[in-house]
Amino acid sequence: MRRVQFLSACLLLITSVSQAAVTVTGDVLNPGPVDLPPGGRLSDVISVAVPNAESYWLAAALLRQSLLDEQTRLKTGVLFDLQVLQRTALVFDMPSRASLALRLYEQVSRMPVTGRQVTVLDPVAIEVGFARNVRLTDGDRLIYPLRVDEVEVLGAVVEPCRLPFVALQEARDYLQGCATLADAESDYLWLIQPNGVTRKIGIAPWNRESGQVPAAGSKILVPVKNDDLDPPIPELNQQLAEFLATQLAEVVH
Repeated sequence: MRRVQFLSACLLLITSVSQAAVTVTGDVLNPGPVDLPPGGRLSDVISVAVPNAESYWLAAALLRQSLLDEQTRLKTGVLFDLQVLQRTALVFDMPSRASLALRLYEQVSRMPVTGRQVTVLDPVAIEVGFARNVRLTDGDRLIYPLRVDEVEVLGAVVEPCRLPFVALQEARDYLQGCATLADAESDYLWLIQPNGVTRKIGIAPWNRESGQVPAAGSKILVPVKNDDLDPPIPELNQQLAEFLATQLAEVVH
């Protein structure tokens, strides 16, 4: 009897594993759920979904259930720091800084927690071994978007701007098309590439970095100045950039 119960339990486990699925959406030949074999990896799903060769693989996104809790904590931390910034700015009689903090708080509040993992999703790179063939789990999602020929500038700006993408244009030069605030950090910006990779870039005469070129679909975060407050909030802009990197083009406000 015990042996029968054991075999039944094994069959149930095998069945549950075989029913695991990853959902693929966007510019692919076969969108929808893809059955995930035990130990299934990116290549198993990609070979079934068949992403369009003309879709924008650089901006493809892998959304993972296992990262939702971690990114929920990240979002909570960003919102907390923005509240602290608003209150501290009011104490120091900086109403424009407080207003900016409130605006950013409202923007971040509307952004979903996606579970996006930074990884290369180029099918060719994965096939030939130039990119990690990541193991997937039930409930993960893959999105292959169309190309977006613009760059978004947000953060300490009068209002977020969507500017035409210009090939080989430096990240700092996009700021000429989007009015920044006096409350902006003037020495740095954060570049968030469409694959979710973030980088802090020096833009002042003393630390200027050349060769930092956004790809189409990138975001540029103009940091909020806070080192003139007591206490400062040194991790705010980095964590804000990291959370923005988890967002998808169609859900960023």
